[in-house]
Amino acid sequence: MADSGIPATTAVLLAAGAGTRLGLGPKALLPFKGRTLVEVLADVLLDGGCREVVVVLGAAADAVRAGTDLGRHTVVENADWAGGMGSSFRLGLSRARDGDHVLMALVDQPGLTPETVARLLRAHRPGRVTAAAYQDEAGTLRRGHPLLLDSALRGGAAESATGDAGARHFLQAHPGLIDLVDCTNPSRGEPSGGEDIDTPDQLHLLG
Repeated sequence: MADSGIPATTAVLLAAGAGTRLGLGPKALLPFKGRTLVEVLADVLLDGGCREVVVVLGAAADAVRAGTDLGRHTVVENADWAGGMGSSFRLGLSRARDGDHVLMALVDQPGLTPETVARLLRAHRPGRVTAAAYQDEAGTLRRGHPLLLDSALRGGAAESATGDAGARHFLQAHPGLIDLVDCTNPSRGEPSGGEDIDTPDQLHLLG
């Protein structure tokens, strides 16, 4: 990579869910910045310094493919998406480039920026998990996404991903491996980057 201080990293964008609670179909297809949410976020991950992006589709995958231009990225389909995030997490890890660290991101985080991605990549230390964290109203730093898994930890993280749990079980078992990086966006009126879209009352995050 051009910046030798940034580790070789594949991003995995988890975009397989049906968006049931939101009630508008897959979140991947939500309109955002004149495009769709999945297109914008996949490009954000690439622009932030990841050398490639694996987009994991599931629900209405044919419709997402037809309604988007993801030609810059690797697109894979999880046939078992309805069983929970764990299978999409494992599939994404398996398709990341061998030897790369893996940055796990969620498709429902419209506040994610290339600057946040680059900050995580620069902060990563060998053998560690580097997690974006965001300040709540009380100023407490709370872990969120994206999550950067060291290449040495990929196997263990994949083994622990079951049901609707991606990295959760792995992180609970290895809390001492986690480095939090404050990614709060202090700009007034803008999302911090940590908010996700689960229900209709959060659609304002799309701007």
